[in-house]
Amino acid sequence: MRPLASVALVLLVSSTLCAPASAQQSASRIGPFVVDLRGTFPAFPSNAQLADSRGLAVTDLPGAGLGVDLGAHLYLVRWRAVTFGVGGELMIGRAHSTPPPAVPGQIAPGHAVTEHFTTISPQISFNFGKSTGWSYLSAGIGQSIWSIVPDGAASQPADEERLKTLNYGGGARWFAKKHLAFTFDVRFYAISPGTPQFGFKGGSPHTSLLVIGAGVSVR
Repeated sequence: MRPLASVALVLLVSSTLCAPASAQQSASRIGPFVVDLRGTFPAFPSNAQLADSRGLAVTDLPGAGLGVDLGAHLYLVRWRAVTFGVGGELMIGRAHSTPPPAVPGQIAPGHAVTEHFTTISPQISFNFGKSTGWSYLSAGIGQSIWSIVPDGAASQPADEERLKTLNYGGGARWFAKKHLAFTFDVRFYAISPGTPQFGFKGGSPHTSLLVIGAGVSVR
């Protein structure tokens, strides 16, 4: 048999024998991409420095709120037990406070306040598991806009300032169906201090905002 024909035969036999293993390995791979949609629960802080940055009382601040998180991730390289991914995230949170009814003859109890937080960021992720379900750790650096505005009032420059924000956290995805999974995520947003504005007692403080999310992933 000619050498070239021998090589071709060996390659053909090898590919035939390895096909099931390759298919099994491919089936166990994470990805190749997912899109996440989660409802979120941001735990907005209530502290004196944050309230002072907007000329409010601490009791005016809304505290915990609701939101939504949209993300997309592409999985590029697997090395041993880790699959490396890149992607991005958009998270929007909102909270609202309503003061108790005013009592005649007493000082007004406070302000109704609406708080919005919007952040967008690229992310890198380290993923562990297989195609039917995996956990991950991820992080990214982006920008946020954090507005805290009394109802009926105009927004201030502090409510429109873009703040550098580091996000980091982790979560998991479980694919009950081939293209649909349940997902949850626990994330911290380290928000840089805001610029002090004229007429207010300093800017918003450096803040670590905790956000917990749960929803679905599609691939």
